Amino acid sequence: MTKRPRLLLIEDEEPIRVGLTDLFVFHGFEVQGAADGPTGLKLALSGTFDIILLDVMLPGLDGFTICDRVRAVDRAQPIILLTARGADEDIIHGLKLGADDYVAKPFSVTELVLRVQAVLRRSQGAAVQAETLQLGELALDTANLVGRRGTQEVPFTRREVEILNYLAANPGRAVPRDELLIKVWGYSRGCGIETRTVDIHIAKLRRKIESDPALPRVLITVRGVGYRLLVGANAVLG
Repeated sequence: MTKRPRLLLIEDEEPIRVGLTDLFVFHGFEVQGAADGPTGLKLALSGTFDIILLDVMLPGLDGFTICDRVRAVDRAQPIILLTARGADEDIIHGLKLGADDYVAKPFSVTELVLRVQAVLRRSQGAAVQAETLQLGELALDTANLVGRRGTQEVPFTRREVEILNYLAANPGRAVPRDELLIKVWGYSRGCGIETRTVDIHIAKLRRKIESDPALPRVLITVRGVGYRLLVGANAVLG
């Protein structure tokens, strides 16, 4: 029998928590819920869940703090944030802390299930390549999710490394954001989901790999097309 994926749902509003639990159980998940931040953090740090669905506004400890603490010990744990619709600062902050994706409330349950399935499918099916990427002055150890610039160590998340690996595997080509959503996030082609997660992840990556993020020389935007990564000898140092 196929093992059911384990989902941790950290949500303080009981009707939402109960409804989402029933929804994901119906879709084949094993679900454990937490109604407050401290309980959710303890469960999240157990490392026994395939994916975490995390509300931002929680009693006792907010979702940002939980995300940050989980990322401090596990940079590969899939995490999706539940944010208030239109709360752009929350979305940006959460993705900067290392969340894989976000869903804004109120949300379509169909869209939420698609997001969770996409992130989970990608996390289970994509292995990080055991190699080093030279990105300008930074050498990235993709197997261990860490970059080094001289004596400085720069941590990366699994999602960030997957983005860079995919771009590096397409040298000389501008990769459209929709292609990244399909190949890196695991979204279905033509699913019609609107998300800013690609753009925010790209901005975050530039702060890590560029000498001047405002004038990128390694991770280039090709306007109207997508993103191109210059690796090794092809990278122009600032």
